[in-house]
Amino acid sequence: MPPFAPLLRQIFRYGAVGVGQIGLDSLTFIGLTFIGTPPGPANIAGRVLGACAGFWLNGKWTFANQGTAGLSRKSLLRFLASWLLTTTLSTLIVSLVDQSHGLHWAWLVKPVADGMLAALGFAISKFWIYR
Repeated sequence: MPPFAPLLRQIFRYGAVGVGQIGLDSLTFIGLTFIGTPPGPANIAGRVLGACAGFWLNGKWTFANQGTAGLSRKSLLRFLASWLLTTTLSTLIVSLVDQSHGLHWAWLVKPVADGMLAALGFAISKFWIYR
């Protein structure tokens, strides 16, 4: 097996989990804003649902073979710190887009912005959260 195969497996798994997270998060955001919830709180609600699934799946499946602490309290605290940063950035982005271009644009931008944040999240997860 090539030396980079474990890394490619982790990237694939992280991507698969991320697609599910972004889907759940975005659908929650769209649904809540559609019924009148302001974009900021709707974004946070969507990210909470996505984060619950993502922390568990990435700890048990994506990064489980690193010989790590897995789903330890330390990993959870690190995850929460990372989540607060990325949620703040995501909420700022969707709120600014909503204010400048309207809600429908925010619906379109949200999964793209969160996908870009997920790329940073892979490195943070691999080298800090689940190590």
